Amino acid sequence: MNDQVAAIISVLLLFVGTTLGSGLVFIMKDQMNELLERGLLGFASGVMVAASVWSLLIPGVEMAEEMEMVPWFPAVFGFLLGVGCLLILNSVVPHINLDSDEPEGVKSNIRKSMMLFMAVTLHNIPEGMAVGVVVAGMLSDSMIITQASTLVLALGIAIQNFPEGAIISMPLKMAGYSKKKAFSYGFISGVVEPISSIITIFLTFIVKPILPYVLAFAAGAMIYVVVEELIPAAQSGKHANVGTIGFGLGFALMMLLDISLG
Repeated sequence: MNDQVAAIISVLLLFVGTTLGSGLVFIMKDQMNELLERGLLGFASGVMVAASVWSLLIPGVEMAEEMEMVPWFPAVFGFLLGVGCLLILNSVVPHINLDSDEPEGVKSNIRKSMMLFMAVTLHNIPEGMAVGVVVAGMLSDSMIITQASTLVLALGIAIQNFPEGAIISMPLKMAGYSKKKAFSYGFISGVVEPISSIITIFLTFIVKPILPYVLAFAAGAMIYVVVEELIPAAQSGKHANVGTIGFGLGFALMMLLDISLG
C-alpha cells in the first residue's frame, strides 16, 4: 500500500466510525443503556488520551529534535495553544455537554438536542486535525511518522467515534426526530472530521516546520475535550467505575495498537 492510499483510508475511517454509530438509530428501539453509554464514553476518553501521548506528543518531540528545534518548546507551546483554542470555541459556540442540561457558549434559542449535536461536532474538529497532521507527517517522508502509525491512529479514533455517533442520533430520535433525520445529524457531525483532516494536511504539508506544533496542538485540543466533556459524562451518577474501566480498556487498546503496530 502506498502512502497516498493509506492517507485516503485514514481520513475515510473517521467518517465511517461516526456514520456506523449513527446508524444504530435504525436498530435500537430505545435510548442507549446508561451503563453502556458511560462505559463507551470512558473507552473513548482512554483512546483519545493514549492517542494524544503516543501518536501526537511523542512523535512531535522526536520530529522537533530531527528538525534541530528545542524539543520541548513545540510540544508545550502547541499543547497549550490547542487547549486555549478549544476553550475559546467552547465559550462561544452554543452547546450542551453530555453530562449537563445547562447550555454553554453564547445565549441561543437552539433546541437542547441541537446543542448536543453542536457539542459533539465541536469536539470532532481536533480528532480530524489529529489524523490530518499525522497523515501530513507520513506524506512528508518523515521516518518518525510511519504508514502503520497513521493507520493505527485513524483506526483508534474511528473506534471511539462509533459510540459518539449513537450518542448524537439516539437522543434526537427520542426527542421526536424521524430515524432518517436523527441519522443525518449524526452523519453530518462526522463530516467535520474528514474536512478538518484535509485542511490540516494541506496546511502542515505546505509548511513542514509547523508539524511538531500542530501535532501538539491536536493533542491539547483532544485532551481538552476529554477533560471538559467525556470524563465528566462517564463519571456522572452511580456506577462511575464503569466509566473508569472503559477508560482503562480504551487507553490500553490504543497503547497496544500504537506500540505493537505503529
